[in-house]
Amino acid sequence: MQLKANNPEEYISQIPDERIPYFEKLRKTILENIPKGFEEQMNYGMISYVVPKSIYPAGYHCNTELRLPFANIASQKNFIALYHMGIYANPTLLDWFIAEYPKHCKRKLDMGKSCIRFKKAEEIPFALIGELMQKMTVTEWVELYEKNTKK
Repeated sequence: MQLKANNPEEYISQIPDERIPYFEKLRKTILENIPKGFEEQMNYGMISYVVPKSIYPAGYHCNTELRLPFANIASQKNFIALYHMGIYANPTLLDWFIAEYPKHCKRKLDMGKSCIRFKKAEEIPFALIGELMQKMTVTEWVELYEKNTKK
């Protein structure tokens, strides 16, 4: 479910009313915990956290016009999603997240490669998401990205 929005506030105004408080809290959690250097913007119809071109001029290899993506949040049809590229690219970080998740949430982890799905917005483990966002700096993300894409 891609929403047409020019900024995060416009995006949030279009999601179902019952999700807004949780979605706003998720966004706030990310903004308060993401390391300096990442920027918030709209990308692929989602709220995105990216490496700016001033730090990584090469951009995203799939479309070099775009800034290097790191994380995204979206309100999908049946869930709120957090897409975290660091989890996808770093098996140690993924293992940490999988081990920590049950300590923060009773519900079984519903996850794809980089997509964490929250079907019950009231059960989003905000403290864990905050910790996750702190686990990788811009420099670490760029190094990992280059290592994984320039094989």
